[in-house]
Amino acid sequence: MLDVCVLPTGEFFRISNDSAGIATLRKKLKPLSPQRVVMEATGGYEAEAALALGLAGLKVCVVNPLWVRNFAKADGQFAKTDKIDAGVIAKYGQCMLPKLRELATKEVRDLDALVTRRRQLVQMITSEKNRMGVSARALRPGIQTHIAWMKQEVGRIETDLDQVIKATAGWEEKVELYTSAPGIGLKTAHSLIAEAPELERISAKQITALVGLAPYPRESGVFKGTRRIRGGRISIRCMLYMATLSATRCNPVIKAHYTQLRARGKLFKVAMVACMRKLLVILSAMARSKTPWNPAFASAA
Repeated sequence: MLDVCVLPTGEFFRISNDSAGIATLRKKLKPLSPQRVVMEATGGYEAEAALALGLAGLKVCVVNPLWVRNFAKADGQFAKTDKIDAGVIAKYGQCMLPKLRELATKEVRDLDALVTRRRQLVQMITSEKNRMGVSARALRPGIQTHIAWMKQEVGRIETDLDQVIKATAGWEEKVELYTSAPGIGLKTAHSLIAEAPELERISAKQITALVGLAPYPRESGVFKGTRRIRGGRISIRCMLYMATLSATRCNPVIKAHYTQLRARGKLFKVAMVACMRKLLVILSAMARSKTPWNPAFASAA
């Protein structure tokens, strides 16, 4: 269900979270010309409504539930029901004016769906393989059959991915550009195009914050805490971690940076995050300038 609160009237109504309900919601909101339609990120349950309203020309914002909850506490609202939550989200949008969500093109949405599904299948294959060792012998043939089917499905999705890349103008060139950097493979390149399309349009500082690789300070008076990364797009960050792990061995710029950080006594995770950030900044510079990898350019990025 979708719980909706309209400000400034405070009108509240509940509607089904399906095609029919979303169509009704669109008809209700369109004549109002709202300044913003704000909804919480709920693990994908909001995706269909956000897309439909965005395509209808409404200004949609999808916000972090933690931000809304902290806003509610700051506003003195400790009670929590669906109706109250809808009102809090509406008030959050009215007061905080969150950034409007950029509507991805159909090609990017299709690629994102394929990349996401491939990642889900790979995770399920890993889970089934781990399960194999602790399962009764009688169950293992069934698990092996399931693993074989999922591997076949991964192959089919990878074929679809290649077709989507070839069918979309400029994407093959992007794949060649990204994979020219040592450590970046096809899967990482596909993820960058699908899940970080802003890579070629925004600054290095913005992209590191977007992916969740910007270290945030924790300081107050004489206290100086350890800087930590948080938030951002975890799927890209995980993919970039694996790419960076490879780059610390085969990419001369990243390898030198990693070696220097470790020599200065930095912990493995700290050095890895710093190298992930450097690799992302290099990829961003390559994308903006459309310049393939070369060590001199990368060192300057």
